[in-house]
Amino acid sequence: MIPRPGLFSDLSGSYELSSGATVSGDLLDAVRLALPMLDLRPGDSGEIDVRRDPALGEEAYRLTTGSRGVEIAAGGPAGAFYAAQSLHQLLPDASYRLAGGGSWPVPGVRIEDAPRFGWRGLHFDVARHFFPKREVLRLVDLMAMHKLNRLHLHLVDDQGWRVESKAYPLLHEVSSHRPRTAVGHHRDPVTYEEIPHGGYYTLDDLAEIGAYARARNVTVVPEIDVPGHASAILAAYPALGATGERYDVLDRWGISPAILSPLPPTVEFLTTIFDELIGALGETPYVHIGGDEVVLDHWAASAEISAYRDSLGLATVNDLQGWFLRRLADALAERGTRTVVWDEAFVSGGLRQDTLVMPWRGMGVGRRAAAAGHDVVATPVFPLYFDYAEAASADEPLAIGEAITVADVAAFRPAPEEWTDEERAHVVGVQAQLWTERVPDARTVDYRLWPRACALAEVAWSGTAADGFEGRLERHLGRLDAIGVEYRPLAGPHPWQRRRPHRPGVVRVDAVLERIDAMTHDAESTRPSM
Repeated sequence: MIPRPGLFSDLSGSYELSSGATVSGDLLDAVRLALPMLDLRPGDSGEIDVRRDPALGEEAYRLTTGSRGVEIAAGGPAGAFYAAQSLHQLLPDASYRLAGGGSWPVPGVRIEDAPRFGWRGLHFDVARHFFPKREVLRLVDLMAMHKLNRLHLHLVDDQGWRVESKAYPLLHEVSSHRPRTAVGHHRDPVTYEEIPHGGYYTLDDLAEIGAYARARNVTVVPEIDVPGHASAILAAYPALGATGERYDVLDRWGISPAILSPLPPTVEFLTTIFDELIGALGETPYVHIGGDEVVLDHWAASAEISAYRDSLGLATVNDLQGWFLRRLADALAERGTRTVVWDEAFVSGGLRQDTLVMPWRGMGVGRRAAAAGHDVVATPVFPLYFDYAEAASADEPLAIGEAITVADVAAFRPAPEEWTDEERAHVVGVQAQLWTERVPDARTVDYRLWPRACALAEVAWSGTAADGFEGRLERHLGRLDAIGVEYRPLAGPHPWQRRRPHRPGVVRVDAVLERIDAMTHDAESTRPSM
């Protein structure tokens, strides 16, 4: 099973579970949702009996199968849902196909299980390349199958704005598309695919995504990345920028100098956007506001912004960035929502203490954030950036660099043993990132995510990949085949997956890590000069 349960014992006996079986108890809706192929019917005495056990945590469960049927005890709906996912993995691969009907043997087992981390996430960049609602819903289903529970949607970047706004309609009318897109490796001369690219989610789409995810115990974490990465916003509303100049929606990759102004009209704009997002998604316990890769030169050069900084009693533009992000976090807190940022925002200082930090540049800066009392979601480039190739081979599709393998992900420890107990207690979870500069379609999404996300699921649920993971993964691939996931085979890509090969050896992960280490070994090294 993936992820492997905390306790798994074989029992004697088995049970034949058929479509149309009955389910009874006080958490039956969660079980029915997790096992749609069984078309389970409520009954007074079910073949599957599911009960709430207040002694268990919300996501914890016990599952017992044998000749008398299936018994589930769970701390809440999430635990019952995950018990049903484990029950599904006891059935043959054919049970994952959409064909209705059937009867499957259930072996006798006893499982006792609970997650190690509360945040078990996948980040999906829909700004660089847009993916329609159906692909987001499919990803939610695959996450739920693997007991992943946080979908971080990167909705905004220089290359596109991906959500409808009633208050600022030019965002989806102007900023949601670009006339062309850069192709090829970033070290190559820039060439373009002269085809317009774009798309956005309506507020009704977001409401549907939010409800669909919640029903499957997945929380959507929307990201509005500010104050940098702002070309798309300033294509629609240039007055919100530090200079007032209009930008085009960026058609190439990399960091842009485009930056929002920190003045009150920008704060008002963003709080209005937050209200629209939260109103559409429904329950939104987290909003990510970015704070990464910000070029502060335009703030430093602006007399108006400098005067505003002085009026606030702030010494540097870095202090102003910290103030700006804290002001947004305060607004979100007033709406019952907790703020999440990338690690540069922590380095700039001034964050609310309840702000979650994602240390993409490595667990060194993550440790500093944890020591400062911030909760941390482990997100380091190595081994959790799934836009890197899985092998240093010319057969691999175009990627930003090479190589992050399934084994690398499985070996990751989100709460390192060398940290203090207090620091480790601040690691609330782990998340992999799929940036989509070089992920143009849904088939490539499958290839990049799976089966590396299977290893992520095991690490996130258990804290470490258990012994025998490789063998269990090979067995698990049959389930992905049945669902129709176009994953990367463990032996390498199929011939039809060898699209747009990159040159092996162009960018290696170790070289990237050396550069990141130089950026982060000293907090002051990340502060731009005035």
